[in-house]
Amino acid sequence: MMRYKEEKEVKKEAFRKYLESSGVLDSLTKVLVSLYEQNDKPSSALEFIQQKLGGPSVSDYEKLQAEKSDLQIKYNELLAKHQETLRELNGVKSLHSRNSSKDDADRETLEAEHSTLVPPHH
Repeated sequence: MMRYKEEKEVKKEAFRKYLESSGVLDSLTKVLVSLYEQNDKPSSALEFIQQKLGGPSVSDYEKLQAEKSDLQIKYNELLAKHQETLRELNGVKSLHSRNSSKDDADRETLEAEHSTLVPPHH
C-alpha cells in the first residue's frame, strides 16, 4: 500500500514540474491574481479566466458557431451548384463530340462520293 502512495506522489510531482516548465502554472497564477484583485468580481469567473487566457467568450464562441453553420450551408449550396455546372459542361462536351464525329463521318462520306464521281485532274 505504501508503494502505491509513493508512485502516486511521484506522478503528482512529475505533473507539477511539467505544468511549471510549460508556463501553465505561471499563467494560471497571473490570471487568478488578476481575478482576486478585481474590485467588482465578474458574474462568471470561468468566462473571465477563459478570456484572460486568450479564449473566446461564450457569446463569441456562439457567434463563431453560428457563422460556421452559415458558411457550411453556403459551401454546400455552392458545391451542389458547381457539381450541376460540371454535369451541364460534360453534357455539352458529349453533344459537341457526337456532332463533331457525325460531321467527320458526313465529310468522309461526301469526300468518298465526290472522289468516285469526279475524275482526278491531270
